[in-house]
Amino acid sequence: MVNDTIANSATFIKGGEVIKLFIPGKASPKKKFAFPLEVLFEDQYLAAIHKPAGILVSGNNFRTIANALVQNIEPSDLFDATIPQPVHRLDYATTGILLVGKTSSSIRALNKMFEGKAIEKNYFAITIGKMDNGGKITSKIDGKTSQSNYVVNAAVPSKKFGQLNLVRLKPKTGRRHQLRKHLAHIGNPILGDSIYGLENFILKGKGLYLHAYSLKFIHPFTSEKVHLKDGLPQRFKKIFRQMK
Repeated sequence: MVNDTIANSATFIKGGEVIKLFIPGKASPKKKFAFPLEVLFEDQYLAAIHKPAGILVSGNNFRTIANALVQNIEPSDLFDATIPQPVHRLDYATTGILLVGKTSSSIRALNKMFEGKAIEKNYFAITIGKMDNGGKITSKIDGKTSQSNYVVNAAVPSKKFGQLNLVRLKPKTGRRHQLRKHLAHIGNPILGDSIYGLENFILKGKGLYLHAYSLKFIHPFTSEKVHLKDGLPQRFKKIFRQMK
C-alpha cells in the first residue's frame, strides 16, 4: 500500500509517502489435486518424491505433480514458506526421483544448482540391441552441445529384441529428451520409447523403461551431503530375472 492505496508497477514514489507491506502468513494453492505420492525425503527446505509414469510434472493441465504436492508435502515452518514446487522436470513417461522446493529461497537455490550442474543425476534405462560396455555420447541436440555417459550393468538375450541391456546413465547436460535421443542415435533406443524407438518394437501398455534413480548434491542450507535414491521399478527387475 502507498498512502493506503494498493500499489502496482505503475506506482511512482516521489518521497514522503507512507508505504505498508503485508506478507501473508501461509501461501495457499490455487488448485488442489488429490493424488497420493511417495515421499522419499523431506525437511523444512526441500523434499523428494517418486514420480510415477503417465503424469506431467507441471503445465496447464490440472492433473500434474505440481498440483498434487500440497496434498503430500508437509508445509515448511520457515519465514519464506511457499507452495511446494518441482525444481526440475521428468518426461511424462519417465518414473523416478523428483526434487521439490518448499521455500522461496530453496527454490531459487536449487534452480541455480541445476543450472550450474551442481546436482549429479543418475538414471537407469533398458535399451535394445548389443552395445559397448560403456561410453560417452556427444551428438548435438537441437544444435546444442550435449553429453551423456553410460555403463551397461547387465545384458540378457531376447527372442523379440535380440538383446536387452540394463544401462546406468549420467547426463552431463540437460537437453530435452536427451537420454532418449542419445541412445537412439547410437542404435540402442530405450525399450518402450514410442517417439525415438524402433517401429514394431514398442511394448504396448508397458510404458517407457527410463527411471530417474538418484540425485547427489550438497544441501544448499545445511551444507550436508545428500544422496537420494529411488529404487528400480519391479518391471525392470522382472525383465532381468525372467527374460531368457
